[in-house]
Amino acid sequence: MSALPDVTPIVYVVDDDESVREALSSLIRAEGMRVEVFASPLEFVAIPRLSEFACIALDVRMPGLDGLALQERLAANGVDLPIIFITGHGDVPDAVRAMKAGALDFLKKPFEDFELLNAITTALARVGARFSEKRASADLQARYDQLTPREREIMFLVAQGKQNKLIAHELGVTESTVKVHRHNVMAKMHIRSLPELTLALQRLRR
Repeated sequence: MSALPDVTPIVYVVDDDESVREALSSLIRAEGMRVEVFASPLEFVAIPRLSEFACIALDVRMPGLDGLALQERLAANGVDLPIIFITGHGDVPDAVRAMKAGALDFLKKPFEDFELLNAITTALARVGARFSEKRASADLQARYDQLTPREREIMFLVAQGKQNKLIAHELGVTESTVKVHRHNVMAKMHIRSLPELTLALQRLRR
């Protein structure tokens, strides 16, 4: 597994009203965020790949596949992006259904700009933390993949708290060889202590 590339967060806007799409796009871009707009849920699901570092501003009532149905489809497909519903026609049952299904917020038009921006900030902070954890795990795996089979073997024995002399005896090598491999493990893994090494192995096993 290779490290994840740098990714700029995206706000996906799905609304069948062109004026709303333009207004929200301008608002979000003015805050320095990247935004992509879609005129319908079907247009949105047609894109080949969704960013993992994103949230969705989604209208409820749209022709064909509506916002609530899109929320259900995304969940069924394992897409776990925060959804902020925006609507001019939503009622209490819609809001309850959306929130029970995991929506982050439910804003009724007209809403204040700061309400949407606050919701987007909260959404991206949530997904950003998750994305950062995934990036850290990918980076750790990439470093582990650089180890030789012998270095990995010694890494596990060191993590068990075994001394160089005992490791050398178990593997049938000299103690100086163990020291060299141990140094290489710590350098390649960017680890400075035994507790760090133990924690790294725990994360690799998840």
